[in-house]
Amino acid sequence: MNVTLRQLRVFIEVARLQSFSRAGDEIGLTQSAVSRCVRELEGEIGLKLIDRTTREVQLTDVGGNLVSSVSRLLSDLDDALREIREIGEQRRGRVIVAASPTVACRLMPRVVAACVRKFPYITLGLRDDVQSDVMRKVKSGEVDFGVIIGPFSADDLLSESLMTDSFCVVSRDDHPLAAREQVAWTDLDGQQLVMLDYASGSRPIIDAVMQEYDVNATVVQELGHSATVFGLVEAGVGVSVLPWLALPPPAGASLVARPLVPRAERRVELVRRRDRSLSPAAEAVWDLIRQLPARAEDLS
Repeated sequence: MNVTLRQLRVFIEVARLQSFSRAGDEIGLTQSAVSRCVRELEGEIGLKLIDRTTREVQLTDVGGNLVSSVSRLLSDLDDALREIREIGEQRRGRVIVAASPTVACRLMPRVVAACVRKFPYITLGLRDDVQSDVMRKVKSGEVDFGVIIGPFSADDLLSESLMTDSFCVVSRDDHPLAAREQVAWTDLDGQQLVMLDYASGSRPIIDAVMQEYDVNATVVQELGHSATVFGLVEAGVGVSVLPWLALPPPAGASLVARPLVPRAERRVELVRRRDRSLSPAAEAVWDLIRQLPARAEDLS
């Protein structure tokens, strides 16, 4: 049996309007084309669906039963096609993004809020993981894409620069460095430092800059999360060097941040698998993130 959707839709319109000519006007076919579709459908089924007279169109019992069944099927099909179209138009779907902690804490909440406003039928899930775990989840397909600290290069991944971020010194508000409008990297010489550990994409960059300026400081604590860094700095254990995206410190904390000069930058990048296309919903979120300012300091 080779019944087409066109035949079924034409038949339903004829049954609804009880007229071949009116059905043709409704769906944009000639009366003869409508009549041919109905005859072809009857031929495929092997049963008469409509009794035709010069004055009226009357459904047979079989035709009436077919209208009831097919109407429900066509309605379900239309709903399914409408949902697929909405997915294709980036209005519906689930997207999972993984981000390094110092990116996730300040940058990604803005993205989640913007996604809710712009794409209300996209569900955006956020995973805040150390950079090595972000890369693992991108490669395995556990997440649609990641936001990481670059520069990064891998044959199986595509990366795109998103923005630059610079560094600041975080101290208690009664620390001597807090009195300055900006702090030189060389002013860190001799300081006790509370730092993010090497799971952070920022730590190698900070170490390289300190080595460049011959900074001799003592790292007294190495931690995985900036929230713990803030707590130890506020307790007077030392000062910290953090990217601006790791700010602000907790509300009510007696901490201040001062820019470090000369400006040293880290790069924030988007990364995804090279061999897998993003879904329309994920592509929409990717493009949304790309609209962020080119510098982290310009985030409002």
